Amino acid sequence: MSSGATTDHEPSAPEARSSESSRLVVTLRLVVFALAVIGALAGIFSLWSHLSSDPLSDFQAYYQAGARLNAGQPLYPPAADPAYQPYGIDSPVYYRYPPLLAIAMRPLALLPYETAAGIWVVSLIGVAALTLYRLGITRPGVWLAAGILGLPLAWAFSIGQAQVMVTLLLVIGAPWSVALAAQLKLLPALAAVYWLGRREWRSLGRFVGYSFGLLAIQFLLMPAETLGFPRIVWFDQLGAVVNISPYVISPALWAALVIAGAIAALLLARGRWGWAAAVSLAVLASPRLLSYMLSSLLAALRPQGPVPDGPVPEGRAESDRRV
Repeated sequence: MSSGATTDHEPSAPEARSSESSRLVVTLRLVVFALAVIGALAGIFSLWSHLSSDPLSDFQAYYQAGARLNAGQPLYPPAADPAYQPYGIDSPVYYRYPPLLAIAMRPLALLPYETAAGIWVVSLIGVAALTLYRLGITRPGVWLAAGILGLPLAWAFSIGQAQVMVTLLLVIGAPWSVALAAQLKLLPALAAVYWLGRREWRSLGRFVGYSFGLLAIQFLLMPAETLGFPRIVWFDQLGAVVNISPYVISPALWAALVIAGAIAALLLARGRWGWAAAVSLAVLASPRLLSYMLSSLLAALRPQGPVPDGPVPEGRAESDRRV
């Protein structure tokens, strides 16, 4: 006969594991949220600091590069020439990129600096908004990542860095956009390992074709500058900056990590993390890695990976074009 007394329910082993897993998930979410808050606060401080000390300093380098081209002066002045000491490797107006951005800056360089700077800032705001839109403004993960990357994002924006545009181009993730990003900062070309690892030869071929096309345009417009760019792409051009690359510890360690990252990106290319691995390689491989460059890691959150810009091969569904 039942006594009617109740006894405490002893959780089974699966229930205990489920409860422990739930607590772990909650803890991880709290940690991520805390990191996002800390990162956002650091970003606000960085924005205030750079706007107070060196606002749009990198835009000044682009503007002066365009002005030099307009004046018929060399884009990459010889470091040994005393006439070009203001443009030395450690100068804030030193131009260290392929000629394409400087060529595009020539119309802005005809305007007064304040007007050109205003146009550039408005452009960056639009680029940043489009980046968030393409990533998905309703995705909590996007805002958490933006918070965690608050410092590099704010730094890139406050100094008028073209890295903001590189991030959008990597978010788009098509062969043409990656090729264009590589003509702004060079190393985004490493993101093409994604197509290599997936054996998407058509997309890889388009990336190569767009790259050569952009090089041809630069050569036709500025042959001397296009041929002169490889002269400055050497490790002695790193400059006296706060470099967070492993290269400053050991070039051998840096090379080993880059090789390991490339192998990992190739192996992961067909899976869920393929594009994230490719973007991480393109960002972190730089031997001259400044904190603002980390802002482009935001492109790793692209919802479904890059979309090839060609027709879908016969037998493949449209949804198969995405990761």
